[in-house]
Amino acid sequence: MYEARAIATDDKATLYAELAEQAAGLMHGETNMIANAANFAALVFDVLPDLNWAGFYLFDGDELVVGPFQGKPACIRIALGRGVCGTAAQTGQTQLVRDVHAFEGHIACDAASNSEVVVPLFRADGSLFGVWDVDSPLTGRFDEEDQRGMEALCAAFMKTLG
Repeated sequence: MYEARAIATDDKATLYAELAEQAAGLMHGETNMIANAANFAALVFDVLPDLNWAGFYLFDGDELVVGPFQGKPACIRIALGRGVCGTAAQTGQTQLVRDVHAFEGHIACDAASNSEVVVPLFRADGSLFGVWDVDSPLTGRFDEEDQRGMEALCAAFMKTLG
């Protein structure tokens, strides 16, 4: 059985590498996407400090629909190109937003959120799977190291889809 380990480090690269290792162990051998996505969101939300939301929006062929997450109830549907999540999905580029209030068209699902990282997720065939979204109540909570770490975590998750 998987057992979470506390990660005590001020080095973000090490933190994310260890978190990716834990995520891979947690999902090892499990093929159910919902189970893996739920545990992945719970692990990240539990381990990383200063988050108020962590989860998935899944592409249904038309728009993003909220998937497994940790945090307060969220917006259910987001159009491609709308807000930070819709922008990441439409452009295929990770969105690192230090101050969501400065992001034109930001959708305030939780008024407490002040910074955000959204990673677009693509299947092996290049089709859009959805996005991974993390929010923080702290302005400036995320930087380029967090972006790289989130992208590496997402790559570990996407490997579980086969």
